[in-house]
Amino acid sequence: MLAELGLDSTAEAVYRAMLARPHHGVRAIAADLGLSEDEVRHSLDVLSELTLVRPSYESQGMLRAVPPALGMEALMARQQAELAARQQRLEASRAAAARLIADYASLTPTIGGPGVEQLTGLDQIRDRLTTLTRDVREEVLGLNTDGAQTAEAMEASRPLDQELLDRGVRMRTVYLDSVRNDEPTLSYADWLTQAGGQVRTAATLPTRMIVVDRATAVIPLTTRNTAVGAVCLTSDGIVTALCALFETIWASAQPLGSASVQDAHGLTPQQNAALQLLAAGHTDDAIAKRLGVSPRTSRRIATDLMERLGARSRFEAGARAVQQGWLPGIV
Repeated sequence: MLAELGLDSTAEAVYRAMLARPHHGVRAIAADLGLSEDEVRHSLDVLSELTLVRPSYESQGMLRAVPPALGMEALMARQQAELAARQQRLEASRAAAARLIADYASLTPTIGGPGVEQLTGLDQIRDRLTTLTRDVREEVLGLNTDGAQTAEAMEASRPLDQELLDRGVRMRTVYLDSVRNDEPTLSYADWLTQAGGQVRTAATLPTRMIVVDRATAVIPLTTRNTAVGAVCLTSDGIVTALCALFETIWASAQPLGSASVQDAHGLTPQQNAALQLLAAGHTDDAIAKRLGVSPRTSRRIATDLMERLGARSRFEAGARAVQQGWLPGIV
């Protein structure tokens, strides 16, 4: 029951036993639960680390269970702090990746360098991706910023994805949260999951990206029009950094089959991302592009957030969000 708070079933049983029989020691608890004394001591270490037990004020050397009202509050506060720290690491990784991507986005087709292959136009991009996927041996990582996918694109991808999975290639893809509202894209992602791929979603993504065997990465020259051109990167340092960016995003993304997790203020990741973009002064069109939704949906999300904050303007919404602790990372 308390696994989401970091408590395994044995530690939870020990905690409940200590609440029910506060004067029982390790031996008695072990006998009550049918556990070994070592298992009980290990659980006590876990409970102590989570501040769910404390030394007794009455009996020296004895431990007492912290009342649930206090213990659960401390656990949730700890998880919230870990979530905030994870979010800060994610934002730092995204900022670093954005700087890296900006460096390469300024390249023109006439400029090249070690570990950089220029791809001009959609034909070159698709030809290079076809070669990479044909030669892949172990793994494909992908960030897909396009939101809802076209039926033609999904139909064209299905045979290739099936071939890779049949060959034992691991496939992990992060889509935007907005695909959860598009039935065809959701159906395709479900098929991909059932075929052996792994799919998660995130509120925003820094760029479209494909990484093959952690050795080659392909990113667009510009996020405004990914068909204009791309760069194929093979430099160890750059590819390692992009893999680290993917893993950070993957760790905080939500599995496709799960519901969106709301934060302490009742915001979904998509709403939280929209609020940050709103506070930063982005337009409805810019927010829509980042979230992979229509401008109309973007305006609806912004209006809902302003109403919840009791704000009459975007500036006031940003200020109120900071004042109320909805945007802890913004000062």
